Amino acid sequence: MGLIKEFKEFAIKGNMVDMAVGIIIGTAFNAVVNTLVKEVIMPPLSLMTDGMSFSDKKVVLREGVAESEGITTIEEVAIGYGALIETLLDFIIIGFTIFLVIKVINRFRRKAEDPQDLRETTPKDIELLSKLTDLMEEQNKLLRKKED
Repeated sequence: MGLIKEFKEFAIKGNMVDMAVGIIIGTAFNAVVNTLVKEVIMPPLSLMTDGMSFSDKKVVLREGVAESEGITTIEEVAIGYGALIETLLDFIIIGFTIFLVIKVINRFRRKAEDPQDLRETTPKDIELLSKLTDLMEEQNKLLRKKED
C-alpha cells in the first residue's frame, strides 16, 4: 500500500505531469524543426551545391564483389562521411532554431517581469519582490542619512 501511495504523491505533485507535457511539446517541436530543416533549409543548400546529396558521400575501403544473378558475396566496406556531414548540418540548424525560439521567449518573459512596463501584467511574486527591493533601498538611504 505504501508504494502506491508514494506513486500517487509523485504523480500528483506535478513533476510527472510537467515532465510529460515537456516531452510531448518537445516531440511536436522536433517534428516542426525536422520539417523546417528538411523542407525549407536543405533544398536551397542542395541547390547551392548543384543538387549534391551529402548522405551519398562515402570513402570505399573495399569494393563489394557480386556473383552472378546479383547475389553479393563480399559486402562493400565504406566510411559514410556524407551522413555525418548531413547530421552535423541538421544539428547546427536545429540548435540555432532552438536558440532563436528561446531568445524570443526570454524577451517576452523579461517584458512580462518588468514592473515598470505597464503594458504587460506583472506576476504577483515579481511585483511584490520589486516593491520589497524599493522599500529596502529607501530604508538603506534613511539609515545612511542617520549615520552622517
